[in-house]
Amino acid sequence: MPPPSTITRAEFNSVTGELILVPDPERLVHLQFRRFAGCPICNLHLRSFVSRHDELERAGVREVVFFHSPADELAEHTADLPFATVADPDKVVYRRFGVEAGARALLDPRSWSAIVRGSALTAVGRFGLPSLRPANGRLGLPADFLIAPGARVLACKYGRHADDQWSVDEVLAHAERG
Repeated sequence: MPPPSTITRAEFNSVTGELILVPDPERLVHLQFRRFAGCPICNLHLRSFVSRHDELERAGVREVVFFHSPADELAEHTADLPFATVADPDKVVYRRFGVEAGARALLDPRSWSAIVRGSALTAVGRFGLPSLRPANGRLGLPADFLIAPGARVLACKYGRHADDQWSVDEVLAHAERG
């Protein structure tokens, strides 16, 4: 599926009940599509965004993170994040944006070091344990979209494996060019 050039206005509810408008009328929105609640790779990735959240805010970027997990399962893993997380257990929004799943998510060797690092941090209690049987499985692929206030998609990336997503530096670079 080709990436969208614009999006239709949408409203989402975060797991904390916050109403999220996309596009945001004043700021860029970075939509992150992650895998399942408690995913060690996702936890590791999101911590890099937590540590640089102020920098993203100063650049006018609002983070909104989707997971294909139920809200109750997601809330326990994302309660301490300084940005909105949205549960999409039926993958309605994932399909709308063309975000896929596949065995290559975990089989690609480029994702293995993140699997090991994230799993090690989970094992020592830094991250909560994921469900043994996460909703929609473990084979989701990440995707990133940067959306301008006027609904134009400034940039997007469809991950080819479980650890193939934008870094904070990439989001900031796209925002600067936007």
